Amino acid sequence: MVDDAKPRLSRRGLFGLTGAAVVGAGVGFGVDRVLTPEASSSGAAAVYPFFGEHQAGIVTPAQDRLHFASFDVSDISRDELKELLEDWSYAANRMTAGKSAGEFGPADGPYDSPPDDTGEALDLPPAGLTITFGFGPSLFDDRFGLSSKRPAALIDLPHFPGDALVDALVGGDLCIQACSDDPQIAVHAIRNLSRIAFGRAKLRWSQLGFGRTSSTTRAQVTPRNLFGFKDGTANMRAEDTALVNKEVWAGGSDWMAGGSYLVSRKIRMTIETWDRTSLREQERVIGRNKGEGAPLSGGTEFTEPDFSITGRGDAPLIDEESHVRLAHPTTNAGATMLRRGYNFVDGNDDLGRLNAGLFFICFQSDPREQFVPIQLSLSRNDAMNEYVRHVGSGIFAVPPGATESRPIGAGLFD
Repeated sequence: MVDDAKPRLSRRGLFGLTGAAVVGAGVGFGVDRVLTPEASSSGAAAVYPFFGEHQAGIVTPAQDRLHFASFDVSDISRDELKELLEDWSYAANRMTAGKSAGEFGPADGPYDSPPDDTGEALDLPPAGLTITFGFGPSLFDDRFGLSSKRPAALIDLPHFPGDALVDALVGGDLCIQACSDDPQIAVHAIRNLSRIAFGRAKLRWSQLGFGRTSSTTRAQVTPRNLFGFKDGTANMRAEDTALVNKEVWAGGSDWMAGGSYLVSRKIRMTIETWDRTSLREQERVIGRNKGEGAPLSGGTEFTEPDFSITGRGDAPLIDEESHVRLAHPTTNAGATMLRRGYNFVDGNDDLGRLNAGLFFICFQSDPREQFVPIQLSLSRNDAMNEYVRHVGSGIFAVPPGATESRPIGAGLFD
């Protein structure tokens, strides 16, 4: 017998998970929601709590796998949008704790109805799963009475020089970033949250990623991107508390205080052209040596680049159009951001070339002062532009963390 006093998913969420048969069958599902699952035991597997001052998946040690999804909200009411975020919070809290998305799980519950969890994560540990939610600019139109809640920093990104954006890979009302050290766990999270959203939001675009391209803690070694170079050497780390507080978390006293702003860019690499390029030219484009990742001005990987040192013919050792120089804070009035990107390979295109590259993600306190000026500098002058094309883009307000009594985005409805 089901305990009716125990809060659960909304009836609409249950409809998405298990179909109309369960909702109408009178099997004792309550309509209240719970934001705290019973205690979980995950052994040695990493567990990052869903509840907290800030959302997990930002300064959390970057996991190795990603499933990122953007959603468009359907023709629903304000109350139904609020209920969707409550249902997502309920399920995310369970899954990050190593539990099923729904109360019964994939192998229990009403036998003549679909299970309330898809089951591919059954018997697997949570593998450091984090689930991070964000709201796109389009959510703040006239549909839900939220226009006055749109933060000034949640801008419509400008068209950058060289952009080759594909409409189907741009924007979205909502986003979910699921990261884990097991790809099946990340896919399971997005799959079940998509089911819960059935009838309320639909998938706009999604991206699988592997091999993180940045480190968010000093305990992690610097990874490599598909060009074969170390990526994210100069990224800020979670241990840089003062810098993180200033550059990552949104300030103020409104509903976004303690949140952040996520920018995603799908960057297609022309792998075949790069692979035929000389090592000298590759290192000139990047501004670092390919082996250790040290700046071409000398030293080791973590030596600060010296852009004043010149070599033969008084030419700077680090080229003026190199990626390292143009992305460096000293070139961008001190602007910096927390990078959290992933490699991707989406098969091949119709010419037989690898459809591969970098799914770039960054978090910052104000994209107007951070991502936009840095990207403008890179898009105009970066020597790497010969080898990359930006084909997808998104910007999302990432609210502060949820609590037991306040689901994700609760401040929108206050």
